Amino acid sequence: MSFNLLCWGEGHRNYKFRIPLVCRIIREAKPSSFGVQEAHIEWMTALKENLPEYDFVGVGRDDGKEDGEFSAVFYLKDEFTASDSGNFWISETPDVPSKGWDSACTRIATYVKLTHKESGKEYIHFNTHLDHVGRIAQINGAKMIQEKAASFGGVPVVCTGDFNVLQGSDCYQTMISANMGDARTLAPDSDDCYTFHGFRPDEIQSIIDFVFVDKATVRPVSFKVINKLIDGEFYSDHHAVYADIELI
Repeated sequence: MSFNLLCWGEGHRNYKFRIPLVCRIIREAKPSSFGVQEAHIEWMTALKENLPEYDFVGVGRDDGKEDGEFSAVFYLKDEFTASDSGNFWISETPDVPSKGWDSACTRIATYVKLTHKESGKEYIHFNTHLDHVGRIAQINGAKMIQEKAASFGGVPVVCTGDFNVLQGSDCYQTMISANMGDARTLAPDSDDCYTFHGFRPDEIQSIIDFVFVDKATVRPVSFKVINKLIDGEFYSDHHAVYADIELI
């Protein structure tokens, strides 16, 4: 699952009021792992408290600790162990908190290698939130993720995120180059719903949130956009996206 939580929000859409809505969406879907975007430390604390079945990896993008938004990956801790994990910044200096190229914001990617306790099967979950302005930073971010994924030598890879680009963009084309593909277009059971609506779905309908997979090692079975209200309220300004996959 990929889930842009919306960091703050105004009035009755402030994050504090949306915590139970977000947690309900996650509990109903019960993903093995999910990536979040726009998760400040208050969001991270709320998710940990309300979803104790999950553990996570990730750091705040501004200081590599708790400051700034997390692009964390959560996973079911009773089903999986995290054998490797890390973070890198989408910049020319990926090992330290930094803003790269033409990016308007500091951007980060987080990954974790998960091992299923019962079967021993492994996969790596990458998660990111690419810049909303910098076209060069978007493309280079996609390249960095591709290169890091390839360094794991054939371990199945999924990559979730708010990529802030549309299908067909240069960044999107970079992400589906080589072995990677879009679960939305690969899954035999899929939909074509938008993912970003900005609380105004009659005016805004953009597809900018994705689940990418390594086509050689991951088979998407279904893909869905969780397009619903809870008790008449939006749970975020994005719809969460979800994919069922098989490891080949």
